[in-house]
Amino acid sequence: MIKVYVLYPNKDDVTFDFDYYCNKHVPMIGELLGEAVTGATVDAGIASVVPGEAAPYVAISTISFDSIESFQTAFGPHAAKIKADVPNFTNAIPIMQLSEQKL
Repeated sequence: MIKVYVLYPNKDDVTFDFDYYCNKHVPMIGELLGEAVTGATVDAGIASVVPGEAAPYVAISTISFDSIESFQTAFGPHAAKIKADVPNFTNAIPIMQLSEQKL
């Protein structure tokens, strides 16, 4: 299984609209990528491991795929549309990472 992590760094001036993200952006991705997506999660950062410090990421999303090939085939044609929607919910610059689940 391949997981695509999308991490949104937290800073003092970061804005993030979870309502838009969860109810519009993520469903749009599901519609565009279709059956290639095997699962998705959205997590809101609430704290750092250091008491009193803010979470390093305001949000972290995970989208699961069977393989890198299925991700690339599904995502490639829609990448521009997905990226163009980001300013509708945040001013953070997302970091993406592809990982292979080992456990």
